[in-house]
Amino acid sequence: MDDAGLERGFVALVVVVAAALVGVTFAPTSAATPTPAADAERPDDFAFDPVTESGVATVGDESFDSVQRAVDAAEPGETVLLRGRFDERVVVNTTGVTVTTAPDARAVIDGGQEGDVVTVEAPNVTVRGVWIRNAGMDTSTNDAGVWVDAPNVTVADSRLTRITFGVWVDGVDDARLRNNTIVGRENVTPRSYRGNGIQLWKTAGTLVEDNRITDARDGIYYSWASNVTARGNALWDLRYGVHYMYSDSSRLANNTAVDNDVGFALMLSEDIAVVNNTAANNTGTSGHGILLKRIDYSTVRGNEFVGNKRGIYSLNSADNEIVDNLVLGNRIGFHLTAGTHGERVVGNSFVGNARHVQAVTSDTHVWNDSDRGNYWSGGGAADLDDDGVSELRYRPAGLVEKLVRENPTAAVFTNSPAFRALRRAERTLPIVDAPGVVDYHPLERSPHDWRDHYARDSDD
Repeated sequence: MDDAGLERGFVALVVVVAAALVGVTFAPTSAATPTPAADAERPDDFAFDPVTESGVATVGDESFDSVQRAVDAAEPGETVLLRGRFDERVVVNTTGVTVTTAPDARAVIDGGQEGDVVTVEAPNVTVRGVWIRNAGMDTSTNDAGVWVDAPNVTVADSRLTRITFGVWVDGVDDARLRNNTIVGRENVTPRSYRGNGIQLWKTAGTLVEDNRITDARDGIYYSWASNVTARGNALWDLRYGVHYMYSDSSRLANNTAVDNDVGFALMLSEDIAVVNNTAANNTGTSGHGILLKRIDYSTVRGNEFVGNKRGIYSLNSADNEIVDNLVLGNRIGFHLTAGTHGERVVGNSFVGNARHVQAVTSDTHVWNDSDRGNYWSGGGAADLDDDGVSELRYRPAGLVEKLVRENPTAAVFTNSPAFRALRRAERTLPIVDAPGVVDYHPLERSPHDWRDHYARDSDD
């Protein structure tokens, strides 16, 4: 494949968000059983034409045919302007230098598939508006488009393509990674052989904002990172859109993860705020919208989990708040298992999931606070006093589910009169309280505009 072909596939953030929120539609076969439509169509927003003119790097009145020579000649605080193509690897070791493309020009730094393309070893450096490509192929040496080895470094408005790792932040704080397009190597399979789009290792106070990441292993990977904010990023065709490991006290907000194995994978961390994100069509081997594995004291609020194998999966996690989320059209809305406890699940809308809840537990989990619970499509709410809350409790996972889980052959009887009677008893008789999930105050109406996610007939 030629350069132009390999460098295609960049989708603007607005296109991906639109696909997740509008294009990922559902065509209901009935009111109670929505069916995901085909994968959303997400056309290329633009492609990069090759940069063929010889490179010129300017510092003040001096011009160089090498980025490295220009950077070495720059004084602290000076700007290096690039124009054209440079075939080299660059190390920036002067404080406060800015490396950027000249106005009305295009510039590319090609690393020739060896090691890191740009290494930043001085603080307060900015790399802006540069096309960086062809990092080394070796994941064992962490070959990256940009290797950040100093604090207060900014990488912004840049393109990183044909990379193993995109940007690696290596044990330094206060990096700013904004509005970059990062594309790995689609031809490297399986995905586990690729690097991550953005790798955050032992960093604090870092901001990851408005980036577009695809064809890597994981989009944004956290390892021993803390107080990191990731917001407004678009993540697609990855193993995990976002992956936390041993990383506490961080915020994940307004990100979109589409067509990955897992949208957001949170593991072995605590005090994470997951707010106003979208995870759609994550249907790979694992197929979770969000995975919570040994996640404690965290908040999952105001998100949309649409058309995944499992909207929310909670494994051995404790004392988390799952609040005000839309869980729509997943095979399983919420899968709770293996030691999860102390969760507060309130104000969510469970709509059109093949199964709202699967609970592998020997305990009874009460999903509501003192005056309100969640909305359950098909739940048969009965609001007699018109306060918006049903007087009938709802058991999304109770005796029937427990019997089928323990005796799979009983699944053929789930719609039998006996099983329907058992479900009615669970809803109306307080003495019937089996292990599973119960909502004592289900909502009569959904607090979410979930109908916008359904395909409509043209004459509606």
